[in-house]
Amino acid sequence: MDERSMENLSIAEKTEQAARGHFREGFNCAECVLLGYMDTHDTGMSSDILTLITGFGGGIGRTRNICGAISGAVMSLGFEKGRKNPCQELEPKERAAELGAIYPIFADLVNEIKDHYGTLLCSELSAPFEDFDGRERKKNCQEIVGFCAGLAAKHAEK
Repeated sequence: MDERSMENLSIAEKTEQAARGHFREGFNCAECVLLGYMDTHDTGMSSDILTLITGFGGGIGRTRNICGAISGAVMSLGFEKGRKNPCQELEPKERAAELGAIYPIFADLVNEIKDHYGTLLCSELSAPFEDFDGRERKKNCQEIVGFCAGLAAKHAEK
């Protein structure tokens, strides 16, 4: 996509395109979503943060459990909607109560992904493709990466 076309896109669409581009560069699904988000949002974080999410690729260490793109979307949304200072509340009860208002934001994101794909599991998302290392499965994952990155950006704007 050329630069002029990118100018007309929403932040969510730019985030989706950036994440899909990172997939073509060899980053894993979780890294792609986080990097795409960081490309289009001022997170104040360096790319060193990727060390925290690398293991989520391939459904967590390629065990094909929860999709890494979903994990990347949750982590990305955390930049905007996560607790900024969980230690501010001194009592455990207060900390727990604070989470009651935050968890639904993340649940909405995850539920929208599940509604769209019917599952959150890498094994089920990649099941139609016999060869996990094959081109068709990778194309499918690139689409999922873009969708999850764009959705994280959309939910961050709410």
